Amino acid sequence: MDWLGPEEWQAVQLSLRVSFWATLGGLPLAVFTAYALARCRFPGRQLLNGLVHLPLILPPVVTGYLLLLTFGTQGPVGSVLKEIGVVFAFRWTGAALAAAVMAFPLLVRAIRLSLEAVDPKLEQAAATLGAPRAWVFVTVTLPLIAPGIIAGAVLGFAKAMGEFGATITFVSNIPGQTQTLPSAIYAFLQVPGGEGAALRLVAVSVAVAMSALLLSEWLARRAQRRVAGA
Repeated sequence: MDWLGPEEWQAVQLSLRVSFWATLGGLPLAVFTAYALARCRFPGRQLLNGLVHLPLILPPVVTGYLLLLTFGTQGPVGSVLKEIGVVFAFRWTGAALAAAVMAFPLLVRAIRLSLEAVDPKLEQAAATLGAPRAWVFVTVTLPLIAPGIIAGAVLGFAKAMGEFGATITFVSNIPGQTQTLPSAIYAFLQVPGGEGAALRLVAVSVAVAMSALLLSEWLARRAQRRVAGA
């Protein structure tokens, strides 16, 4: 990418890093949450469902401000984490946290839909053979919902790549530290002569998003063929 300037390339690298860790970090919790919502009945289930989807409804700036109040160095969680050397506010790790929170509903929804499409009798048949519930999930359920996990991961990654409002509110727009791709585009559009750099970053955003979608389609089809063959 020689046609990108140092600051532009830095924003691309940071966005890829933030999106990767946001998706990877949120995926295990998304699988657990989706399983609880799809398979379990417990008090507060609807409340949990509402909280999971809240970032989709709230303005991103509100989500970012709530993250700042909670995970800022003076916040109830952030102040405790600061004592052990973990700081989110105005760091790239905070950008990853904000992206993960915003992408989480998409992860959960895709995985939950896959779980609800799985015939529970398949899991029950494995359980009647004496397999523990955890082993049934790993050997039966997980392969069957692999397409949903892949789709959710790709949607989450794409959402993380495009996240702007919550990120800029929580960690600001610091070049080289918290300036992700959308933040860099916004910054370039605020200065005279920055339209060219902004346009190049827009092209990168489109290319990454399309590549992610095509890859997800390919991986999902492979997973579906493998499940059908099993």
